[in-house]
Amino acid sequence: MVFAMSSSTLWPCVAIREASLAERTTMRVGGRVEWLLEPTTPDELAAANAAARDRGLRPRVLGGGANVVIDDGLLPGVVISTERLRRVFRPLAGEAGAESETLDAEVTPAAIAPPDPAQDPRLVVWCGATLPALLRAARDLGYSGLEGIVGVPGYVGGGVAMNAGGRWGEMWDVIESVRVIDEDGELRDLARDECTPSYRNANLGERIVVGAVLRFHPEPVLVIRERMRDYLVQKNAVQPVTEWSAGCVFKNPDPERSEGRSAGKLVDDCGGKGLERGEAIVSPLHGNFIVNRGKATAVDVFTLMEDVQDLVAQKTGIRLEFEVKRWRPSDPRE
Repeated sequence: MVFAMSSSTLWPCVAIREASLAERTTMRVGGRVEWLLEPTTPDELAAANAAARDRGLRPRVLGGGANVVIDDGLLPGVVISTERLRRVFRPLAGEAGAESETLDAEVTPAAIAPPDPAQDPRLVVWCGATLPALLRAARDLGYSGLEGIVGVPGYVGGGVAMNAGGRWGEMWDVIESVRVIDEDGELRDLARDECTPSYRNANLGERIVVGAVLRFHPEPVLVIRERMRDYLVQKNAVQPVTEWSAGCVFKNPDPERSEGRSAGKLVDDCGGKGLERGEAIVSPLHGNFIVNRGKATAVDVFTLMEDVQDLVAQKTGIRLEFEVKRWRPSDPRE
C-alpha cells in the first residue's frame, strides 16, 4: 500500500490527484481527472477497482488512449491507467498444467526460450502491453494470426474489449482465453467459447480486461514481416495514421442498409470530408477519422462527430453509431 500523491487518502497503488489526461490519449484532447490510479500488477488493478467502488465510484479504465475522447475540464471520479501493466511473455511449455497457467505467473528466461517456439505458439499478455509491441513479439517468434491489426494504436486491454481490427482480421481471431475482473470485483478466467465477441465489441459487459492468452499458428518470420509491411503500406495510403486522432469515429453500418458502403465511404459520399469545428477536422484522407490539427478541444471534436452523424442521417437515412467512446460527466457509462 502506498499513500496517494498530494493527499492522505489511502489507495492500493500509485495515485495522482487531478492528473492531466490529454497527453495520455491519441487524440490529444481532454482535461483532468479527480484521481488517476496506476497499478503495476493484475492484483493491484483488482485492488484499485475495489477501492474505487468501496468509495462509491465506478472507475473508468484508460489504456493507450485510442478510441476515446475525454471531455475538457475536470472529470469527476477515478480513472485507472494500465500504463504500467505491459508484460508480454510465453507460457511454460511442455509442463503439466501449462494450459491453465495463470496470466500473472512468473516465467524464468529458460522457460520462455525453448528450442522450438512452434511447440506452443501462444503468448500471455497483460492489458497494458501495447498492440505494436505485441505484434513485434509475435512476428519475431514466427507467430501468425494478428497481422491484420498492424497500425492499430492502443493497448491490449482496449483491443480485447472492443475487438479491435479491420479488413484483415480482428483481435479475437487469436484469443484462447481472457482474464477479467468481473462484476463482483473478482479475477476470473474466461475461455474463448464462453465469450461472444462481435464486430467491435467483445460483449464483456462491465468486466475489466486484465490480460489474455493468445494462440497463433507458426509461419516463417519473413512471411509475417512482409505481410505486416504490405498491410501497413495500404493503411498509410488511406488513413491519417501519423496524425492525432482517436481512430475510426463510427462503426460500419449494416451492409444491407448501406448498400455495402463503409462508414467512411458514407461520410465521403455525403460530402463530409474536410468539415471543421475549431481545430478539429474530418480527415481529407479518410471520412471516418477526425483529426486534431493541434489545439482542438473536446467540444470541437464532440460537435464535429455529431455534425457528421447528422449529415449522413439527413442524406441517407442511416444514423451511424459511434465507435469512439466519449468520456463526459453527463455520460457516465461511456
